[in-house]
Amino acid sequence: MIKLLSRYLKPYTWQIILLFLFQFTQAFLNLYLPNLQAEVVDKGIVTGNQNEIYHLSTIMITVALIQGIANIAVVIICSHFATHIAYEVRRDFFNTVGNLHQQDIDHYTVGSLITRSTNDIYQIQRTLFQVCRFVLQAPIMFIGGLIMALQQNKTLTWSLAIILPVIAIIIAIIFSKIGPLFKKLQHELDRINLSTREQITGLRIIRSFVKEKSEAEKFQGINQDTTFVIQRTGFLMGIIGPIMWFVTSLFNIVVMWFGGHLIESGNMQIGALQAFIQYIMIVLSGFMMAAMMSVTVPRASVASKRLLEVIHQTTTYASDAKASLDTATFTEAIEFNDVTFTYPGSTVPALDHVSFTVHPGETVALVGITGAGKSTILRLLQRIYDVTDGSITIDHHPLKDFTSQSLRALFGFVPQKAQLFTGTVRSNLKFGNSTATDDDMWEALQTAQAADFIHSTPQQLDAPVTENGDNFSGGQKQRLCIARALMKKPTIYILDDSFSALDVETDKRLREALHTTMRTQSTFLMVSQRIATIQDADKIIVLEKGKIVGEGTHDQLMQTCDHYKQIADLQQQVL
Repeated sequence: MIKLLSRYLKPYTWQIILLFLFQFTQAFLNLYLPNLQAEVVDKGIVTGNQNEIYHLSTIMITVALIQGIANIAVVIICSHFATHIAYEVRRDFFNTVGNLHQQDIDHYTVGSLITRSTNDIYQIQRTLFQVCRFVLQAPIMFIGGLIMALQQNKTLTWSLAIILPVIAIIIAIIFSKIGPLFKKLQHELDRINLSTREQITGLRIIRSFVKEKSEAEKFQGINQDTTFVIQRTGFLMGIIGPIMWFVTSLFNIVVMWFGGHLIESGNMQIGALQAFIQYIMIVLSGFMMAAMMSVTVPRASVASKRLLEVIHQTTTYASDAKASLDTATFTEAIEFNDVTFTYPGSTVPALDHVSFTVHPGETVALVGITGAGKSTILRLLQRIYDVTDGSITIDHHPLKDFTSQSLRALFGFVPQKAQLFTGTVRSNLKFGNSTATDDDMWEALQTAQAADFIHSTPQQLDAPVTENGDNFSGGQKQRLCIARALMKKPTIYILDDSFSALDVETDKRLREALHTTMRTQSTFLMVSQRIATIQDADKIIVLEKGKIVGEGTHDQLMQTCDHYKQIADLQQQVL
């Protein structure tokens, strides 16, 4: 918690100074009021002096008003402070996650990252608000109340030596139980978020396999584990207040009993006993404030450690990047030099000693059965993952020599699974080029064979796109993703099986349009299961079990590569 605050406190120096001033004023007046009440009783009510009662009552009302204003100021400052710290933590967390390497994200899991960015930050915000309110007030009330109680009666004040250790022991016992539970609770929240996300995103698959019942039972198990931990932490936190108030009420009765004897013997006035009781309650209130903070701070500490673990994460992306290198001028070649890659957690290489070259202006296609390593090549080229052995170079420079921005600026990527963002067709196309005109967008849609169905919508470019683009068919989403990549006008297009949802006729028209409009100025690196889609490529690379088993044009491979010929013949038979 302290490490997190030290990272963000500096801009709030003046707010903290004002907060301490208002808290000091509030605490001081809180200590002054019981003394005024004692004077009202002893100097006004007991003696029957109405003028003294009016005078002291006016002072009490003034003090109460100032105290109220100070309290409002403290709440406003604390709310502003806690909210803005949470905003800055959320911003830094989001920026860090956006720059993390895929291997780092895989390490944390998406469910855990969601929990950290929501629940953990909320815990930080709530605890900061509480600590901010009581961090100065609690010690002032405890120490000041103790001093004022001693002034009223030293003998009775010594009774605190009994009650305070009792309260401290109770808090220590509860704290020893509740601390580990907070850490376990955050882990359970990670699990429930991950399960919820999987079940919502995979709802259609679950229904198609009639697995609603088994998935519901799986979720129920996780839900029960989470509920059990929440119930235990809630019970322990809930009993603190009643136990404390029972102990303090019992103590209050004892004080009143002994105080009554002191009044009867003439050693104490009625007003002094009333003030003493209030000061004792102030002392205990300050102590309990500190106790409550000792309960909430551990949970926030767990949350802050989890957040800083991500925020301080050093991405495995190129630490030796040279800002002077720029991929915008791609003049030579992309080279895979004896590349081997194994996914984290796997023992079988996805790629095994792969070498090939892509020259500027070429169309290079990757083909092979599922699991051959085609998409892995594209991921390595974009540095979503780093090679295990070998190297990948652009213009003879290793990928690690480029910044992530300069490397990714080179590519126009169309993913295997079409991904659109909530908004409109226009906002999705502007992902590729934020300054694009309507004419630019229609040109890209026309090339991607998407203009017809966008023209048919009443809003056209402003047609809504729902979550994941689910208001469009699979083929329509693929064409919109292709149009988005065309908007970027990159040097190299990476098409990861991006025609799979298109019918043969649309596939043909799209390839012809791309050939006509982009062929002379761009390089294409494409993956496809369909031979008809790639047969016009300048070079086709055939993969099997992570190894290259053939390389050449369609006609060459039909003569020299049995594996390629088998794929082509099989597809021809199916057609």
